Amino acid sequence: MSTMQRRTPWQVTRSVWFAMFMREAVSRTMADRMGWFWMIAEPVAFITIMIVVRTQIRGTNRLIVNAEFIPWMIVGLLGFFLIREGLGRSQGAINSAQALFAYRQVHPVDTVIVRSYLDGMLRTVVLAIFIIGGLGLGLHIFPDNVLFALFGWISIWLLALGFALIVSVGAKLIPETGKVVSMISLPLMIISGVILPINNLPHSALEYLMLNPIVHALELLRLGFFEHYHVVQGTSVLYLWLWILSLNSLGLLMHIRYKDRLKAK
Repeated sequence: MSTMQRRTPWQVTRSVWFAMFMREAVSRTMADRMGWFWMIAEPVAFITIMIVVRTQIRGTNRLIVNAEFIPWMIVGLLGFFLIREGLGRSQGAINSAQALFAYRQVHPVDTVIVRSYLDGMLRTVVLAIFIIGGLGLGLHIFPDNVLFALFGWISIWLLALGFALIVSVGAKLIPETGKVVSMISLPLMIISGVILPINNLPHSALEYLMLNPIVHALELLRLGFFEHYHVVQGTSVLYLWLWILSLNSLGLLMHIRYKDRLKAK
């Protein structure tokens, strides 16, 4: 008489992640017909506005050494939007899957990991679309060092996951956390050097801005796209990855510590 083979914990986790990924993917891409449009239209709108601003502020190109302003800004915006997705969408990740917690195999952390993975996949597709479109317009936007650009993109993706793990717990336990995150989104874009270079700021200001790991992540991503680009002084792979490992470790520990409270309605 044959007995049913027991699945390993990893096999169970993979099945849970796959099922949740398909559920989330269908919801994101099919439920909202304008979803794909806004993913592409938002960066285009930002870029158009900044091009207009650039025509009024002469000399912007001279502040960016060995990189064209428009491709430089596109890469920064798309990288920042990936982090912003981690901060924004993670807030409702746990509540959106509340009914699934009736199954003991499903944990709150699964919802955040799956949503972050899907966000990264969708933003990667958008990045590829911008690269193809930019090449068609004659822009120098294809990575000079594909492997390093990929490393930079994955680093941003993991940084976004770390933020998502922490914010998802904070937003569930303290609802006001979501409002604070929404408020800091625009200032964070400015101080991260997304739309305007920060390398010519006084050293006293730059010293504090470089504490922000997003600056390091975006500068490393840009270095992968523009081989001879002069990154902001003090940019460090080690510093960025210390942040990535710390945020993800803290986020996972918070999910373990507050698992029961996160599952409660």
